[in-house]
Amino acid sequence: MGKQVIAMIKREDLNNNTMNLEANGILNYNVLDGMADWVRVIDGNGTIIFANNPMKKALGDSIVGKDCYKAYCKEKKCTFCITNRSILTGEVMQKEEIINGRYYSVKSSPVFNGDGKITAAVEVFRDVTRERKLELELIERNKKMRKDLQFAKKIQEKILPRKGTIENINIDYIYKASEMLSGDMFDIFQIDEDNIGIYISDVAGHGIAASMMTMFIRQTMRGIIDNMLNPPEVLAELHKTFTMLNLETDKYFTMFYGVYNKVNHEFRYSNAGHNCVPVKFNYNGYELLEIKGFPISKLFDEIEYDEKMIKLCKGDKILLYTDGITEAKDHNGHEFGVKGILETIEKNPYNLLEEIENKYIYHSWGEQDDDYALVLIDVID
Repeated sequence: MGKQVIAMIKREDLNNNTMNLEANGILNYNVLDGMADWVRVIDGNGTIIFANNPMKKALGDSIVGKDCYKAYCKEKKCTFCITNRSILTGEVMQKEEIINGRYYSVKSSPVFNGDGKITAAVEVFRDVTRERKLELELIERNKKMRKDLQFAKKIQEKILPRKGTIENINIDYIYKASEMLSGDMFDIFQIDEDNIGIYISDVAGHGIAASMMTMFIRQTMRGIIDNMLNPPEVLAELHKTFTMLNLETDKYFTMFYGVYNKVNHEFRYSNAGHNCVPVKFNYNGYELLEIKGFPISKLFDEIEYDEKMIKLCKGDKILLYTDGITEAKDHNGHEFGVKGILETIEKNPYNLLEEIENKYIYHSWGEQDDDYALVLIDVID
């Protein structure tokens, strides 16, 4: 509206609360009356001096001559009056109004007379009820989904192993999702009186789908406990069970699995494509527990995994982690890498996990693009 539609308005007479609006032939009443949108003109006193037929049909012919806010049964003026603002400043203003239970987007534009002076404002009401109701419905659904995700997050965190001592090893960890739910999973559990199983896994992707996969991993690992003493057999059985799900080829995960025997202090381990090599270290130095293996994926029909063994002594530690840490990039695109982890280990900090996390946060400028897990196993006897 504005200058393009109404060049000049003039009061001619006032009879039975009806204003006749004349616009020197420029204002086409038929055009305004034929619009689906409501249109009205408000003078400097806040009085309606024109309303098109759709608006009068909805609110009544008597709205012409009324104060603008009384046209839809308001008892007092709007706290923020866009019409008054348009008349005072010449700005085009917009807001929303709820009228008779429906939502309207209202745009107010200044009306100029032949001398270029603002004498009124024209308001256009567009019914946006459908859009707003869809938005409100979406907001409510998102609230419910967020509540459900919060619950799922709590469950995911509750099933993590308890921090502290299991037999003669101590467990500590940091576990953080990039979204609400994580695609990383680890577990530490007693197989029998002498053996403890340990694994860390990283599902491709993150979010809800990845978190559901972590539930599958944990349930399956707990279900094949009879074979837990042999890491290659465990990973092969896990792969077999996974392929039976018949998922898409982009769904896969990696895992490092080991068994620690507290009697002979042997730690036997296998790797299913987990590219974050665990680090065994003590005050004399560190050793990378490197071993190759294919990820758990539908791409492979059958897989055989290798096994390695090391001895663990009192004071030895093993750090397990996921690529959310190592692949974090700084502003130059440089990854945190295994180098960042080893440099922190070499400093022998008292709180290793916190030091790695702090260094990671500093490196990535506080941005987290992927889930990450840090798990520290400490042999205390």
